[in-house]
Amino acid sequence: MTTAPATIGTDRSVSPISDPPDLPAAGPGRRVRHRVTLTRGAGLGLGLATIWFSLLVLLPLSAVVATAAAGGVGRYLAVLTDDQTWAAISLTVTQAALATLINIVLGTVIAWVLVRDRFWGRSVLNVIIDVPFASPTVVAGLVLLTLYGPSSPMGLHFAFTRMAVWLALAFVTLPFVVRSVQPVLEELDVDVEEAAASLGASPRTIVARIILPSLAPAITSGAALSFARAISEYGSLVLLSGNRPFRTEVVSVRVLSFIENGSNAKAAAVASVMLAVALIVIIALDVVQWVVARRG
Repeated sequence: MTTAPATIGTDRSVSPISDPPDLPAAGPGRRVRHRVTLTRGAGLGLGLATIWFSLLVLLPLSAVVATAAAGGVGRYLAVLTDDQTWAAISLTVTQAALATLINIVLGTVIAWVLVRDRFWGRSVLNVIIDVPFASPTVVAGLVLLTLYGPSSPMGLHFAFTRMAVWLALAFVTLPFVVRSVQPVLEELDVDVEEAAASLGASPRTIVARIILPSLAPAITSGAALSFARAISEYGSLVLLSGNRPFRTEVVSVRVLSFIENGSNAKAAAVASVMLAVALIVIIALDVVQWVVARRG
């Protein structure tokens, strides 16, 4: 007695289990992507967040770019090649970069001291760090003018100089790096550092391979916030810098002078340049963060 061999796949009732028609079969090295569907609540939250972000950020930025482009490329380049405007841009970017670099180092050190050390007055110092956040920037300028102006009780006269611009920017941006690094340090496991030290790792190796890669995202985030805040500062510089053209005039003051004279297109052109500078710096910091994390 003979039986005919069964043909696989000719009859759906006897065919083996196959992949669903809407999902590709997973072969070697192939990942199956499953479609993710947002719930009604998640979709509503995403929609509200997008609308709010558009109203506060996207639409104003688009308006600035559109206003800057309204006068054409010729007028745009004429504004940027103006000696006084270019001097203000150069001063603002260089002093903001210098203040950010100082904040990266000293802000990380202050965060380390607040987290890892115990000393008298630690809670007071922890509160004072937030003073530049809480006080109006004009008040900060008045305080700095009192300390470093013509009537300085310490005999340090930095008012109406480039040093005054740096002091103001460093003062108002100090908390960004400290408050970005501090919570990461608090969550960092000290046992890992002790284990590395017990295995013979030097303090330099522990910092370079364990601590720094863990802190890199927080440091770069605080640095980006610090730089963005510095290039847009106005209040603390009004009293301290003197707003001297070609010497201590910053971008925010230059933009205000354009607006007061009715040159909104010129003001928008300068503002768009600063937006581009901020974007380039943020991208560069992200690259640095990636390199440091990879080396760790």
